[in-house]
Amino acid sequence: MPVKQVSGRVTLTHAKGSSVELLLYGATVISWKAGTITEPQSIERLFVSSKSAIDGSKPVRGGIPVIFPCFGPPSHPEHMKLAQHGFARNEVWKFDSIIMDNDEVVSVRLTLEPTAGITAKYDKPFHLAYIVALAEHQISTDLHVTNTSTSTAYPPDNLEFQALFHNYIRAPANDVLVFPLQSKSYFDKTEASEEARNKPKVETRAGVDVRQFTDSVYEDAGGKYEVTWPGGGVEITVRELKDVVVWNPQQVAGVKMGDMEDGGWERYVCVEPGHVRGFAKIEPGKTWIGQQVISVIHHERRINQL
Repeated sequence: MPVKQVSGRVTLTHAKGSSVELLLYGATVISWKAGTITEPQSIERLFVSSKSAIDGSKPVRGGIPVIFPCFGPPSHPEHMKLAQHGFARNEVWKFDSIIMDNDEVVSVRLTLEPTAGITAKYDKPFHLAYIVALAEHQISTDLHVTNTSTSTAYPPDNLEFQALFHNYIRAPANDVLVFPLQSKSYFDKTEASEEARNKPKVETRAGVDVRQFTDSVYEDAGGKYEVTWPGGGVEITVRELKDVVVWNPQQVAGVKMGDMEDGGWERYVCVEPGHVRGFAKIEPGKTWIGQQVISVIHHERRINQL
């Protein structure tokens, strides 16, 4: 069967051999396997640390975690009771339905609504729907955020939030280039002082590498990115996700992570589209949709690093 649900996991299998596995816990995609036109044998495209918990005890270190309603430590007054990166990645979602099941696309919908546990720390009314779709050479993830408030008060009971897909792309980190980010404004979160972290820089590199500890937030980044390395790569296209984060802890920060396998930082790069500079805003009764499509690059495309 193209869609199976067993023990808190959902598996999607495409007629051409690609596959996706996701957990109801956090709606986290923990595997995406796909081949290329020239090498049709499916291989794993995502990194998950072998030390990561996948039993629902804590967020998964790897795959594609869903970040909502805040990215990083909370800064919005309505988010101050939340942990870093919000709650979507460590709540159990509901399997809602199979949306498509044909030779081209297999897709499912998961949902999350307020629970007593969520409301105790975040009292805004909302409905989340997460759609994961698998094609032969690509995966797409769509997050639908609905403001379910029925208030007619003025000013309106808007829902303000941040959202991000925390993609761990399996790749040789020291050989990766991410582009086109040249001339984009970014914030370097590896800087020592808060003042320096909040001071924008301008990217001068034609291809961004992660050979050293990298944690950069590119603002209004363009919405289409290539992540390439010798012999491989993926393309990421997005909508309503204006920013992108490029992150790799390298050894300097990687050894401090209890759920990171030894040398794991050498085997991935995080390229994370999101709305994380400022806040998206939805009026009562309205829905916001953030989408990404990750596609396998079939023929090696490299640029000369400047």
